[in-house]
Amino acid sequence: MKERIQELIKHIEEVKLKTSEEAEQFRLKFLSKKGEISTLVENFREIAADQKRETGQILNQLKQLAQQKWQEAQQLSDSTKKQSNKSAVDYTLPSEPQFSGARHPLSIVENEIIQILSKLGFVYAEGPEIEDDWHNFSALNFPPNHPARDMQDTFFIDEEIALRTHTSSVQVRLMETQKPPIRAIMPGRVYRNEAISARANCFFHQVEGIYIDKGVSFTDLKQTLYYFVQQLFGEDIQVRFRPSFFPFTEPSAEMDISCQLCKGKGCNVCKQTGWLEILGCGMIDPNVLKASGIDPEEYSGFAFGMGIERIAMLKYDVKDLRTYFTNDTRFLSQFRNY
Repeated sequence: MKERIQELIKHIEEVKLKTSEEAEQFRLKFLSKKGEISTLVENFREIAADQKRETGQILNQLKQLAQQKWQEAQQLSDSTKKQSNKSAVDYTLPSEPQFSGARHPLSIVENEIIQILSKLGFVYAEGPEIEDDWHNFSALNFPPNHPARDMQDTFFIDEEIALRTHTSSVQVRLMETQKPPIRAIMPGRVYRNEAISARANCFFHQVEGIYIDKGVSFTDLKQTLYYFVQQLFGEDIQVRFRPSFFPFTEPSAEMDISCQLCKGKGCNVCKQTGWLEILGCGMIDPNVLKASGIDPEEYSGFAFGMGIERIAMLKYDVKDLRTYFTNDTRFLSQFRNY
């Protein structure tokens, strides 16, 4: 056995392990459970007692030498891999593309509306999304139990507090705290208890505006809105006003524009009429002015409001407004250049 151990020691000292494959073969041959060294350890039990000490010493020497040789081969292999990977990188190549984000289409349209109306002197105003009954209803000529309150299905927090159903509540807050002339727009999110569909949602975004001063007339309202839609959709846009009803304006109207999808010829979106309603408007009711401390004998004003989702659907030919809220990057990436 001693001669066999000496032969293996000499062989291991001379062997050169250059690759990870050679190192693995070395481990299997010498250090595995069925390898040479394990076999010698099993046979070591059978030798004479007077030879065990000397044989055990050179057997341990063999085992340590084999482990050292295999560890050196492993370290060399790891170092070679690192050098190989490092040299494989071409630093002259361009980096991986970094895709920039895009503005949300509703933000794009809201900013465009604000920019257009700011040219006419309208300033930005905002208010809370959780409102009391006075600012959301009563001050806007919605008396208790008035049927007009049924026009809007409301999310009530309690009897007097609700999620605002329109940004008209911000108009009341402005009229309570500022003296005329007042010329402002109020963009923001509003909430209504409606079934979610391609044309409706339980929350959406509005932009409302008011102008209060001495001698303000319906003609001022019409000219303001003519300018607005021409700037937003182009000078060839066709416009019409239809009588309507809103508790806080009198007289009231709805404003239609020629359908941008079919160019007024008639389609499914405009229900074959060639027209699409985009906003409601009217002269501020004297009762609303009185409720906010403004003398209707001295001042008059107009108000208008529109849904941002509806405007964005017309501008970008979006058929389902639920698409705005899915966070689908395939949809949002289309607006990267706007």
